[in-house]
Amino acid sequence: MRTAPTILHLDMDAFYASAEQAAKPSLRGKAVIVGGLGPRGVVATCSYEARVFGVHSAMPMAQARRLAPNAAYLVPRFGLYRDISEQVMGLLRDLSPLVEPLSLDEAFVDLEAGQTAWDAESAQLTGVKLRGDIRAVTGLTGSVGLAASKMLAKIASEQAKPDGLVLIEPGTERELLAPMSVRTLPGVGPATGDHLRRAGITTVGEIAEAGEDELVRLLGKAHGVALYAMALAHDVRPVVAERDTKSVSVEDTYDVDIHDRVRVRMEVQRLADRCVGRLRGAHLSGRTIVLKVRRYDFSTLTRSETLRGPTDDPAVVREAAARLLESVDTTGGVRLLGVGVSGLADYTQEDLFAQARTAAAAAAAAAEEPEHAEKEEAEEVVEEPVAPAERRWHAGHDVRHAEFGHGWVQGSGLGRVTVRFETPDSLPGRVRTFRSDDPLLEVAEPLPLVGRGAGDSGVGEAVVGG
Repeated sequence: MRTAPTILHLDMDAFYASAEQAAKPSLRGKAVIVGGLGPRGVVATCSYEARVFGVHSAMPMAQARRLAPNAAYLVPRFGLYRDISEQVMGLLRDLSPLVEPLSLDEAFVDLEAGQTAWDAESAQLTGVKLRGDIRAVTGLTGSVGLAASKMLAKIASEQAKPDGLVLIEPGTERELLAPMSVRTLPGVGPATGDHLRRAGITTVGEIAEAGEDELVRLLGKAHGVALYAMALAHDVRPVVAERDTKSVSVEDTYDVDIHDRVRVRMEVQRLADRCVGRLRGAHLSGRTIVLKVRRYDFSTLTRSETLRGPTDDPAVVREAAARLLESVDTTGGVRLLGVGVSGLADYTQEDLFAQARTAAAAAAAAAEEPEHAEKEEAEEVVEEPVAPAERRWHAGHDVRHAEFGHGWVQGSGLGRVTVRFETPDSLPGRVRTFRSDDPLLEVAEPLPLVGRGAGDSGVGEAVVGG
């Protein structure tokens, strides 16, 4: 284990909600809640102003509305969040070649590998500069933890929230951990926490006192040995720059259970196409097609089929997903569907030949179909003409009006859409309401955030054990 606090953990503060506040001047300092807004939606994240009311991530959106009825409720804009994340990750890669992203808003950095820190003083200076750079580039804040291991760096960043920096001096780790709840340690969830509590163990210090043998007796060898080591502040896991993607998948949760089998089939086909889009975007192909179905009673079923070779052919994935669906009873209704591809491989020339054979086989099969099959299909389409799709205006998403310029959707319904016209660097803007089919109003791309200055990056710094 290293002797200097040169592992950095960055956690952006209330990332999605903070990004929305930075983009929308009228929401700064207000309660903002981002997530699915349907009856079955959940909170993805919320601003610190919303947390005062008891709202937190993963809470059902209906409960959040009861706790904070006057908050701004917004649909996530993942394109914007990814753009900001790329900016932040770029700043981290300037510090070291060893950056391990955990999500869009969280990462570990090995500062020693980048020769940007070698002791406590240089690590602290690097952390201070990083926080200022993030604020200057994105207008957002991040909390930084510095320690000699990944586990402790993450604990330090949690202590630093929001908008702070905490450095844990090597040699002080066990003293710091001892009074903390057992739930502080990675891998200790509600079930393990309750099991330990029944054995009279509620703090990390009590885990260390219990000894490895007792932990193994209570939790089994693998978990017991690992937990005892963590209680002694032993964590030698390296920062890993690249994590192999194991699967690519998409899923949708429906506001109302789907009972119509034809609709279920159509949704599976649509999800298969979206999954292939992500697969191709990552320049990957895969051999195993996975279907996930959550039924009306919350029971979740998964079915999979492994192909002879890797593919990113949408027709192949659609057909496999359809075959898998045939083995699932959806009579009572479906609340969630998902399609995924695993057994991933880099896209190769071999894949091209496999797909060419598949396409050729499909063409041959189509040629053997009797002519009247096409006519019958055409007649069915004529009998059920497709109505023009109504434009959907998602709360929080960007729009542009030919006369009033850039704005965002505050709400919509009953044939109306309400828009607030403002930009990241403007004053809070005016609100106007239009017909939802107004030809002068259209969906727009998010505007880049404007950094509002680094501020006093020395605020919120602490050294633990110094």
